[in-house]
Amino acid sequence: MKNRGFTFGSERMWKKSSTEIERIKSKTAGFTIFVAVIVVGTISLVAAGVINLAVRHLVIANAGEASQHAFYAADSGMECALYWDVRNPSGLSAFSTTTPTSPITCNGQNIAVSPVVNGGTGFGTTTITFNLAPDPYCVSVIIAKWYVGTTLRTKIESKGYNTCSVSNPRRVERAVRATY
Repeated sequence: MKNRGFTFGSERMWKKSSTEIERIKSKTAGFTIFVAVIVVGTISLVAAGVINLAVRHLVIANAGEASQHAFYAADSGMECALYWDVRNPSGLSAFSTTTPTSPITCNGQNIAVSPVVNGGTGFGTTTITFNLAPDPYCVSVIIAKWYVGTTLRTKIESKGYNTCSVSNPRRVERAVRATY
C-alpha cells in the first residue's frame, strides 16, 4: 500500500518531540554559561578574601617580629649600661660624674664614653650608641645623672631599633627605662 502523506503516530510524535527539544535547547543555551560564570565569580571572591586575610596576617606577624627585635635590642642596651654603671669590674661607674671615663665593651664592641658633665646645674647626660652585630639591630642608650640633695640619681633610657637604617619605613623603635 502506498503512503499518501500520512505518517504513523509514533513518527509524527518523534518529529514533534525533536522540534520541541530544539526549541527548549535554544531557550536554555545561555543558562549553563550564566551558572558557570556565577560559580566561578563566587569562588574567585572567596579566594580573594582568603588571600587578603593571609596577607594582612603576614603583615601583622612581621610587625610583631620587628617589634620584638627592637625590644630585645633595647633590653640589651639597658643590660650593658646597667652592668657598666653598677657592676663595673673597676668598682666605679663607667658613667661617673667625677672620675675620667674609659671605653666600655658591649656586644664585643669597644665604645667610647663621654663623661657625664653636670655643668653646675646638677644634671648631666651622656649617650652611647652601638650595633648588635652581626644582626641589623641598633641601640641608643642615654644615661642621665643628677643630685637630689646629696643623693646621686640615675636614669637610663635605652632605645632599640629593628634596623639601623633611619630611612627604612618599617623601622620600629622600642624603649625601656630604669631609674634608681
